[in-house]
Amino acid sequence: MKIKIITRGAVIRIAILLTFLTAVLVWCYFAMLKSPGSSWSGPREPLGAEELLIRDSLQSHVEHFAGTIGERNVLNYPKLTQCAGDIEKYFILIGLDVRKVSFKSDNLSFDNIEASKKGATEPGSIIVIGAHYDSCGSTPGANDNATGVACMLALAKAASKKTYDKTIRFVAFVNEEPPFFKGSQMGSLVYARFCKENKDNITAMLSLETMGYYTDEKNSQRYPFPFDKVYPSTGNFIGFVGNYESRQLVREVTTSFRRNCKFPSESGAVPSSIAGAGWSDHWSFWQIGVPALMVTDTAFFRYPYYHRKEDTPDKINYDCLARVTAGLDKVLDELAGFTANQTPKTELANSVAKVR
Repeated sequence: MKIKIITRGAVIRIAILLTFLTAVLVWCYFAMLKSPGSSWSGPREPLGAEELLIRDSLQSHVEHFAGTIGERNVLNYPKLTQCAGDIEKYFILIGLDVRKVSFKSDNLSFDNIEASKKGATEPGSIIVIGAHYDSCGSTPGANDNATGVACMLALAKAASKKTYDKTIRFVAFVNEEPPFFKGSQMGSLVYARFCKENKDNITAMLSLETMGYYTDEKNSQRYPFPFDKVYPSTGNFIGFVGNYESRQLVREVTTSFRRNCKFPSESGAVPSSIAGAGWSDHWSFWQIGVPALMVTDTAFFRYPYYHRKEDTPDKINYDCLARVTAGLDKVLDELAGFTANQTPKTELANSVAKVR
């Protein structure tokens, strides 16, 4: 039997390779996965008076979209147009500048509804807060995505009473769900390309997507490998997910949220090829080179009723959604340059006004 002798040179090469691989893994962790600051932990504090009002407004919106209207997509076109019309009326009601970015597909007209709050000192610098209002197939779409739309409307109501340095656009997107997902008729992609053609200077985009399901049950949270080795296994947090090119925005939003909100949060700037990482309207803005992230409860990695008929308003944790919404309001203040004490503390709570 021959004994293969490993030379000193081979040992050195192996050591160098292992060191290099370790360095790459450490770099990936800190550059893409390591969240700035510390996530809130411990028992949830009771909602304050303002958050209780926010909760009521969010629940009212979700029940209207997913209960009164229900299934809303190309297969339920009258409901889809009713939903768009109600969102447009609400934006007008709260005093924002509203326009529709419309397009046609198979002789049907589809509308992205945009509401703007013009910046005072940097109006040419634009932040987009978006959520899709269509639902998938035969589901009423309470979590996916009436929760995202409800959060957006609450943030828009608060913004309507404030003055910011930068311009904020709140956009309700159509056709995020199949058969349009990641196709040329996906509403957010149509809108993103429209903005690029107009040379709009969009500096950041936040996609509000499937935000209302939280549980303290152990092993309730799943991930694609190897992220299950890094992130918590309990689905009680809000997530901020971007691609590597959006890593600075991910860090900025996460830092702001953790500074202003006592609620668990996780974040990551990961390759766009990772399952789920680009599965919302932020993907469309990646296509035009805009930093963008998704704000999410992680959807099918946690929510057992994803794209099912059981995705109804009673499945939503409105207390958690209210706290997250209040935290995002503070994040938006910092992103857009809001000067503190311009407006009474209860402005966000006043978003209890009905969407219909």
